[in-house]
Amino acid sequence: MKDIFRRRPKYVSLPHRTNDASHRVPDNVWISCPHCHELLYTKEYEDNFKVCSKCRFHARLSPHERLATLLDDGSFEELDAGLCSADPLRFSVGDQSYVDKLEECARKAGTREAVMYGIGTIAGQRTVVAVHNPHFIAGSMGVAAGEKVARAIDRAADQGLPLVIVAASGGARMQEGVHGLMQMAKTVAALDRFKGRRLPYLAILSDPTVGGVLASYVFRADVTMAEPGAFISFAGPRVIEQAAKKKLPDDVNTAEFMLAHGMIDLVVPRAELRTTVATLLRLLTARTYRPGAGHAALQLTASGQRGNGRHG
Repeated sequence: MKDIFRRRPKYVSLPHRTNDASHRVPDNVWISCPHCHELLYTKEYEDNFKVCSKCRFHARLSPHERLATLLDDGSFEELDAGLCSADPLRFSVGDQSYVDKLEECARKAGTREAVMYGIGTIAGQRTVVAVHNPHFIAGSMGVAAGEKVARAIDRAADQGLPLVIVAASGGARMQEGVHGLMQMAKTVAALDRFKGRRLPYLAILSDPTVGGVLASYVFRADVTMAEPGAFISFAGPRVIEQAAKKKLPDDVNTAEFMLAHGMIDLVVPRAELRTTVATLLRLLTARTYRPGAGHAALQLTASGQRGNGRHG
């Protein structure tokens, strides 16, 4: 009798194990979020532009992925794809030369340099777009990267097109010494020529944007927007704390902190960037556009938050 009325566990019938490859789960079906480590369905993650559905962390994108989120399909025409840095200082670390390092990075990162630029359309608006590759020596700016940015600026000025730059960089590239640092002056000079054409320039700051890239051409945009949670700073927090001799807030280097203190204009989720950029370009390229007066457009974006008005 005890055997009859004993509570038995409920079992789920599982398929018979087999070594048949057709019954195996592919390795790329699931992916772990780099921030919260939550297990995510890979297709859903990629369809969401690599934004975690749990913690909303915005993962870093390759230039090709970034262009796919911003530009109309099939509209991008890359320029100067073969331009890459030389080795002016004959720099090496151990047995690896700088030239070998560049070749290794090109194989792994999928681009010849840390910047890719060209002409494409955003909601039908022809635009010059330059994008950093955070996977190529941290998106750092060497001679070739700086030259590409300067050429992108000059191309926009020559053809009367708006300019969009997506930054994701660790700053100037130290392996090229002063040659890398001089790219700050080169890009700023190119922007001075561009500003004379009274054309709009939009900057998008992604994770991370720091150092000489931030201090030169990025913060000179007419409208500066950032992705949520992006690390933005000229120097690291520990360096600033040592110089200032005081403890900084935990969120001091985030996009949200920069927005609250008027350093940027908008924080825009990745899924809304294309719509926001398209709206701004449409408004800023109108016949009535005047530099400095275009920020009324910020009130018309769907969900981007407005900053404290760096430009008045």
